Amino acid sequence: MGIFSGNRYDRSEWAGAFGDLGTLLPFVIGYISIVGIDPLGILLTFGVFLIVCGLYYKTPFPVQPMKAIGGAAIAQSTLVTPNMVWGAGLFTGLFWLVLGLSGALKVVSEIASKPVIRGIVLGLGISFIMRATTLMREDFLIALVALVLTFVLLSNKYVPAMFALLLFGVAVTLIQVPGSLPELAAIRPNFQLPQFSLGTLTMRELLTGIFILAIPQIPLTLGNAVIATTAENNRLFPDRPVSEKKVAVSKGIINLIAPVIGGVPVCHGAGGMAAQVRFGARTGGSIVILGGCLLALGLFFSDSVLLIFGMIPSAVLGVILFFAGVELAMSARDVGPGKEDFYILLVTAGFSLWNVGIGFLAGLIMQEMLKCKLFKL
Repeated sequence: MGIFSGNRYDRSEWAGAFGDLGTLLPFVIGYISIVGIDPLGILLTFGVFLIVCGLYYKTPFPVQPMKAIGGAAIAQSTLVTPNMVWGAGLFTGLFWLVLGLSGALKVVSEIASKPVIRGIVLGLGISFIMRATTLMREDFLIALVALVLTFVLLSNKYVPAMFALLLFGVAVTLIQVPGSLPELAAIRPNFQLPQFSLGTLTMRELLTGIFILAIPQIPLTLGNAVIATTAENNRLFPDRPVSEKKVAVSKGIINLIAPVIGGVPVCHGAGGMAAQVRFGARTGGSIVILGGCLLALGLFFSDSVLLIFGMIPSAVLGVILFFAGVELAMSARDVGPGKEDFYILLVTAGFSLWNVGIGFLAGLIMQEMLKCKLFKL
């Protein structure tokens, strides 16, 4: 089966191509507007690797921002630099490449239990929500309208809520600041190629990126981006199966290349695949379409992307981050029925509000203490 399968599927692939924007856009906007990373490298990374994955896997195999790294970088933007993000990407790429090629995935899978994994995500989700409410308070009326607009369009298959929010934000700025209209009208294609991004990376930034951003991402990547994505792909497309080893190696290669051109750490995700399939995607054509759009946007309009994102009011950006936080936090709902599971979840999440790395460590310590029966709940 090719990446497209006739006119009926062609239409479905276009409909499904943008099904994962709810995950992609909040992190991209956060990386650009809050962390300060150049949009060219980010868009180029997603564009190229979406196209490659669509052609290689021949299923709607998503390429998404790594949520723990992205969430921590955005939530702790006063401490995190772009170099730290790129350092985390390099370590992540090397880690998963070695793990995939060595066949040691089973060993890593035993490091952290589900409550620890879900606790990190819950903590990040709450951090997003807290940051979002701070931004929304800057103009509560605009935030309220944006919230209502998003709730109305969340399940709409024809008008993506994120697109509507971006357009609403630009419209608000044009009304409030009429002088910004000439800037928007002056947008022209401006072809650019990425530059080498690691020339100023210091050892301190590399180590900080590894310990604060990359290491806490490992259990999340293992659970969602390797095991769950493999299972979801093989369940939905048994005629086009993948292996956990193949997914890990793919993730490793991507993340070794991305930081070199200014891209952020990326992974695959079961939720992204499910979202695209829900909107009609059935082949790799859907992500080839999305990748082509992002690649063109990055190569020819990266300056304009920065301008447009800069025109989004803080209150609207807050709404986008709010829904991203809610989606992150919601994944903690399947933590398990036991009291111990919930206790580990809350301890991990609580410390993750302060620091993701410390939250990961606290969760592991609590997990082992309960296993050893050092105390009873």
